[in-house]
Amino acid sequence: MRHDISRRAVLQGTGALILSFALTRRAFALTETGVGDTSVHRLPGDLDSTPMLDAWIRIDPDDSATIFTGKAELGQGIKTALLQVAAEELKLPLTRLTLVTADTGRTPNEGYTAASHSVQDSGTAIRNAAAQVREILIGEASRRTGAGADELVARDGVVTGPGGLRLSYGELVSPQLLHVEAQPTSNLTDPKDFTVMDKPVPRVDIPAKLTGVASYVQDMRVPGMLHGRVVRPPSYGARLVSIDATSVEGMTGVVKVVKDGSFLGVIAEKEWTAIQAMRQLAALAKWNETAELPDESRLAEALMALPTQDTVILDVGKPDAAQYDVDASFSRPYLAHGSIGPSCAVARMDSDTLTVWTHTQGVFPLRNALAELFAMPRENVRCIQVEGAGCYGQNGADDVGADVAMLARALPGRTVRVQWMREQEHAWEPFGPGMVVHLQTALGADGMISTWRQEVWSQSHMMRPGPPGTLLAAREKADPFPPPPPVDLPMPEGGGDRNAIPLYVLPNARAVNHFLPEMLLRGSSMRSLGGYLNVFAIESTMDDLARLSKQDPVAFRLRHLADERAKAVIITAAERFGWDGRPKLPAGGGYGFGFARYKNLEAWCAVALEISIDQDTGRTIVERATAAVDTGQVVNPDGVRNQIEGGIVQATSWTLFEGVRFDRRRITSIDWAAYPILRFAHVPRAIDVHIVDRPGLPFLGAGEAAQGPTGAAIANAVRDATGQRLHALPLDAAKIRPQNLLAGRPRAGT
Repeated sequence: MRHDISRRAVLQGTGALILSFALTRRAFALTETGVGDTSVHRLPGDLDSTPMLDAWIRIDPDDSATIFTGKAELGQGIKTALLQVAAEELKLPLTRLTLVTADTGRTPNEGYTAASHSVQDSGTAIRNAAAQVREILIGEASRRTGAGADELVARDGVVTGPGGLRLSYGELVSPQLLHVEAQPTSNLTDPKDFTVMDKPVPRVDIPAKLTGVASYVQDMRVPGMLHGRVVRPPSYGARLVSIDATSVEGMTGVVKVVKDGSFLGVIAEKEWTAIQAMRQLAALAKWNETAELPDESRLAEALMALPTQDTVILDVGKPDAAQYDVDASFSRPYLAHGSIGPSCAVARMDSDTLTVWTHTQGVFPLRNALAELFAMPRENVRCIQVEGAGCYGQNGADDVGADVAMLARALPGRTVRVQWMREQEHAWEPFGPGMVVHLQTALGADGMISTWRQEVWSQSHMMRPGPPGTLLAAREKADPFPPPPPVDLPMPEGGGDRNAIPLYVLPNARAVNHFLPEMLLRGSSMRSLGGYLNVFAIESTMDDLARLSKQDPVAFRLRHLADERAKAVIITAAERFGWDGRPKLPAGGGYGFGFARYKNLEAWCAVALEISIDQDTGRTIVERATAAVDTGQVVNPDGVRNQIEGGIVQATSWTLFEGVRFDRRRITSIDWAAYPILRFAHVPRAIDVHIVDRPGLPFLGAGEAAQGPTGAAIANAVRDATGQRLHALPLDAAKIRPQNLLAGRPRAGT
């Protein structure tokens, strides 16, 4: 049974603050973004759920424009890309555009910023809305002057025509002119005429970050602001037995201690006072601990032993073989988001209205969860997205939003800021789930794959708000909300089974998703969801099959592909890397290749790379990586390269370093020493990204395209360098050095 936790994700919009618009109520099918893929109005992108044009664009009297998006800037560069899209179609300079991002009081409800859907869904909506607004303004100029619409041209915020006709956008617009429903088709600018899109525009968010200007919610400071800290339980499910907070309440600078069941927090005039008070409260608290965690060293076995809900996601031909050429299991540990800035939020309660400034990736779902948590009308809760210092997926941003709301409600009329401590972030955020993939494959006499069987074991990758029980504070209250049922995201996007259906042509293939309703550790969304391990396993197996059949790994992949765009990125990456003429490497050197189309629905990406492994330490360095990506129509080439480069760096960290540590009761990797991430010394020495140009084709998400191919390419390069296949992530020095994998290895590259 599948449980839809996003039933509250879409609601009637209000006309709060700046503009009024109507959001049509609809029952969305569940996806990672919290909105559905079933069209209601048959409109492009997220216009379909928010069809009024003035929900997306406002023309101001000074000939400038304000653009509204329900998506959040997470460091992926969408502020710049969405402004480019709007500027191109509105025919306005970028300098006269302002972008308002996710805010429940001002913007459309676009669910979560997730699944590489921002440009694909919001960008498509804004592009079509902007084109239609431009045509409406031209039509209004035609109505006023009697000139034919085909005689008029919009440029730089002015409509011009014969006889010196000239009317600015500010002169043409009226309060109701754009309060109309969007149309299914738009007069979009031809890519050959682009002046802003498909150009390398500098990102608008970078200068402030480089110069140290306050850019993140962690930087927020307002006059009279108080500082809060919370005391988290020592382990999952622990309940507060007793505490005498008298000594803390008497501390100089402490304003209030807040206790509600097992929720325990403190508010103080200064941040350091709040931290000291929090530590004293933690020392005084007595807890009843009941957590029973699995044996970390046998995590894969523990996952595979859990009860499952099974779904056949691929069934072609008769995938049986008398003997399998590859029969292997691949696993990944739980992964932390490792946000450099611990989760933070700011809140204020005034009368019956609660406002929360938050780096959540879903302001509307969080708003709904908080409203239910406090039994408040939704319209009395406003969530405003402010960038946070790091996260793709669900870290502690939503939880700290609930924490600060609990404290702010206890002290109305004062603004309160709460930031987690590092140990709280590492122990309590929802991790990217541990997973297992088992593959059995066989080759035919012709060197082609004859049989493919794949099984995936994974818990839910989607436990975002929605329901208040997704939030830690809601579970800790005296009248707690229970954790909601785990959600198995359905195909074609999938969750743990994302990318578990190979893009290759396979005559006999079967894939089964073993969904695990039981959650051994708290988990939820992390960039690429199950796609990272599934691609890692598939591409590792493709490499092993190529070796067994004595075929070049790139040529072997091309033989099994019918998708011409897939072939193009593979050929481009191989050619730009110099795959065919790659030289032999010294001992410890290796080459690897990886490919996937993210979700089999979005951007195609191929990665070729070269590694070296230190003979003494076993540490792996990526010497150079070359990627090719096809993401449809490009908005900002630099932005696409940023995303692929970032994905390569992140996947390198996952593949070589990361894994959550725990004993049988508590998470133990609560600092950077116990949870190492990629440091500057181990960043790939060179990354080269090539974009396969597809002018005029639909936008496709690129933010999660590189993770799977990169991890697989590193694994294949380690196999090339050592002669042995490693199946359990991370491929850290400890796995390579003790086994003497490098001893006596011939030079790589043959």
